[in-house]
Amino acid sequence: MNAGIRRWLVLLAGALLLGILMLSPFAWQRWVDTRYAPAIYTVDEAPAARVAIVLGARVYNSGRLSAMLRDRVDTAVELYKAGKVDKLLVSGDNSSSDYDEPGAMMAHAIERGVAPEDIQPDYGGRRTYDSCYRAKAIFQVDEAIVVTQAFHLPRALFLCESLGLRVSGVSADQRTYDPRSIAWSETREVPALVAALFDVIRRAPPPVLGDPIPIQ
Repeated sequence: MNAGIRRWLVLLAGALLLGILMLSPFAWQRWVDTRYAPAIYTVDEAPAARVAIVLGARVYNSGRLSAMLRDRVDTAVELYKAGKVDKLLVSGDNSSSDYDEPGAMMAHAIERGVAPEDIQPDYGGRRTYDSCYRAKAIFQVDEAIVVTQAFHLPRALFLCESLGLRVSGVSADQRTYDPRSIAWSETREVPALVAALFDVIRRAPPPVLGDPIPIQ
């Protein structure tokens, strides 16, 4: 085999490998989306579970919830009022003293009529992985409805199920969101799903843990 043909074959093999590496994350996303699509419901269709895990998102400096987070909490309140869940586990970031997603989520749910004793804040839910891990390890949840937007649900369900929970999901899409925000969120899901797979395999980085707080 002459040098020119060998060089061409090496380049071809490299291009094929690069193509596989580029397409693999999208194939993984497609598999996860397909795998968990049957487990995603509306509020009316959702099977009952004792706990709804409400995943955090941005809270503004004023304490006002972002549109997506407000819709997540409102959807969880609908589940609660419909008798689909007994408790809300509001899980979000509280990594600094001046930023408190769970506190803002809890306040909003109480304003919407949820009894304070039926809400459990999780102040260590910095990431979706952490929220799922802590739901099982700290709050001793075995079965739950996960509440977040449709683009986020397949990854959230994959993580929670991989960490030992029996879960279904309810989409919190209650409005048409800013197209730029949705485009960014959907694009971000591809690398986030790859990272989620590695997190599950390595069980790392470890979430913030503590003493068990069983949801009664």
